[in-house]
Amino acid sequence: MSCKVKTCLVRLLAVLVLAGTGDFAASQHREQSQPTLAPIVIGVSNVQSGPSSRLGQKLLEGSRAYFDIVNHAGGIHGRQIEMVMKDDRYEPDPAVQNTNDLITKDNVFFLFDYVGTPTLTRVLPLLKYYEDQQIVNVAPFTGADPQRKPPYDKYVFNIRASYREETQALVRYLYGKGYRRIGYFGQADAYGKSGEIGVKSALAVYGLNLVAIASYRRNAPFDASMKEQVEILRSQGADAVISVGVYGPCAAFIRDARQSGWKVPIANVSFVGPGAMLSLLVEESRKTGQDLTAGLLNSQVVPSPDETGYPLVAGYRAHVSPQRAGFISLEGWLNAAVVSEALKRAGLNPTRAAFIKAMESLQGWDPGLGVKLEFSPTSHQGMHKVWLTKTEKGRWVPERDRGTVP
Repeated sequence: MSCKVKTCLVRLLAVLVLAGTGDFAASQHREQSQPTLAPIVIGVSNVQSGPSSRLGQKLLEGSRAYFDIVNHAGGIHGRQIEMVMKDDRYEPDPAVQNTNDLITKDNVFFLFDYVGTPTLTRVLPLLKYYEDQQIVNVAPFTGADPQRKPPYDKYVFNIRASYREETQALVRYLYGKGYRRIGYFGQADAYGKSGEIGVKSALAVYGLNLVAIASYRRNAPFDASMKEQVEILRSQGADAVISVGVYGPCAAFIRDARQSGWKVPIANVSFVGPGAMLSLLVEESRKTGQDLTAGLLNSQVVPSPDETGYPLVAGYRAHVSPQRAGFISLEGWLNAAVVSEALKRAGLNPTRAAFIKAMESLQGWDPGLGVKLEFSPTSHQGMHKVWLTKTEKGRWVPERDRGTVP
């Protein structure tokens, strides 16, 4: 893409971002004539280093790309959006310390783009502690239940579907394809337990239970052996596996399963980091001369980055190169689009209370996915939509055939 074409696309997106605030030229003139206003400071604590770093890096990459367009167009009512980023390494203790610092020292307007169940669940009591300051956590990258239920649901705005909804979609698909002996592979912490509960609940609808369960330690690398976990599930006759983990160990499990000759379908949820997981498997396939990418399924909380029929995806792809596009950065872009709309609605001099009301007012607003948000004063769950993808020639493609379920 030439610089001239890219510049035009950026300007076009800037116009679209400002579409709800009136005439673009008038808005530019009005905001340029105003004195410099204090920025809107957003606080982020997520994983930027270690074996799971791609999750936090890609999520922020997508959000930053969107915020760059907003800022280039003059910001929100003349205010630039800034993010204060702290690395928690996908570990609970640093996440708690980072969050406390973001609230008390950095005085952030709200918290944003957190990554993971084990980190967020430890942060929730802190949000309750600072309840009088009306600080909320928006768009965490986790589908777990704790922040979706009282007493913590009022402190968190979840945009993505839950793990229960993702695992229901995976179980429904596998059942429709005739699989009845489903095994479970998950991370040995709150995240993995949340996924396990979701799978068991979905199976119970069909009178089934898990045939076996295997787990691994959080932050295990790709070069870790998962042969023992493969044998646990294989020995119990699992004819399909649902995994709830992170790209490194989940890719290792797939590698060891395929190299042992076990070719059952293996499904993962969105948090795995499907792009990073598949990249590891493609590279390992090149080294070994064996295709390790066949027979994989993934639930997603955003559509494929190639489905530009969705206005949100079209805008994303106009600004993000094909080499950098992916499910997680698209989710980050979506997160930024939602909070930007809420910030516009919060007014010229927004308070935290006004921002919360603005988020709750987004009920019925479509961010460009053909799905209307469901936020309200009584519900902080934005979307319930789940998309399915499968591997085809080393790529993720949409899965249109959902099977037949009685």
